[in-house]
Amino acid sequence: MPRITGEPGSGISIALVITDKMMATGTLLPLEMWHTADMAWASRSRGAGRLNTALVGLDSTPVETQSGRHLIPDRSVRDADEYAVIYLPSLWRNPIQSARHARALTPWLRTRYQAGAIIAAVGTGATLLAQTGLLDGRAATTHWHFFDRFERLFPAVELKRDFFITQADNLYCAASINALADVTVHLIERFYGYPTAAHTERQFSYEVRRPFEKYGYLSGQTRQHSDELVAGVQSWLTDRLSEPLRLSEVAGRFGVSTRTLLRRFERATSTTPGRYLQHQRLDVAKGLLQATNLAIGEVAGRVGFADQRQFARIFRQREGVSPREFRSAVRAKLFSAMP
Repeated sequence: MPRITGEPGSGISIALVITDKMMATGTLLPLEMWHTADMAWASRSRGAGRLNTALVGLDSTPVETQSGRHLIPDRSVRDADEYAVIYLPSLWRNPIQSARHARALTPWLRTRYQAGAIIAAVGTGATLLAQTGLLDGRAATTHWHFFDRFERLFPAVELKRDFFITQADNLYCAASINALADVTVHLIERFYGYPTAAHTERQFSYEVRRPFEKYGYLSGQTRQHSDELVAGVQSWLTDRLSEPLRLSEVAGRFGVSTRTLLRRFERATSTTPGRYLQHQRLDVAKGLLQATNLAIGEVAGRVGFADQRQFARIFRQREGVSPREFRSAVRAKLFSAMP
């Protein structure tokens, strides 16, 4: 893991690699998201910010982006410091040619990865990561238009065409800018915690993080599971969000003991039925707050909370804001019918 760990009080250093013919969005968007997170964390903790960012180039020469605008490196790979996270940009036009011109990145990326840095590549920027050999035998994804060529050029890489995001150890690939935003919120949570990640998510797009949880391929892990009984319990609980949870009743309905239910549920989902149900309730509540005119108390009742005060307390613990503040931040301009 990175020596700069993100523990309270420690610094977080982010390197954003820049190279000719890159797409600036894949650099500027995560840069702004990290700074938003750092300001939110500093405000919440009433302390100084922890973030250090740098645009890192092959040398000190200004870089021309796809739009014709120029970015000036803060430092080159020759004098770059240790970083907790390194971003690799998407490449315009012929990514292979651009990647070959950037081969000087390879030894630096390998060294930084061995030191524990997280590396995140977006779109065709996966080429920069693949040519280091770090992705050999590991999952990766890239922009859909580049799938076939990427697979021919890097046959040792396990290309995941059906996933917008892949994670293999500390190597992340995002197929698009939107997917990179999902990865960035995930990483912000890793270093700053959930409340700061949720705040950042609200500032840019409150739906930003769902694809990482649902559509990401995580090497050695799975969001799905093969326990049919547990899947049945999950479905049963989701259909009864407003009802109190009685584990003995659930266990009896599915023909197992309470102890067996808890053991199998935790093994399959890494959480308890109670925590699973609470997360489902809060997710539904967020949708109701955003897209309906229901009062806060009505929302609480619909998703199974005993009273508005309990709902508000648990909501704030998870989201970092009150239900009313959340509604103000993400209020839909037009209302849609909700089931």
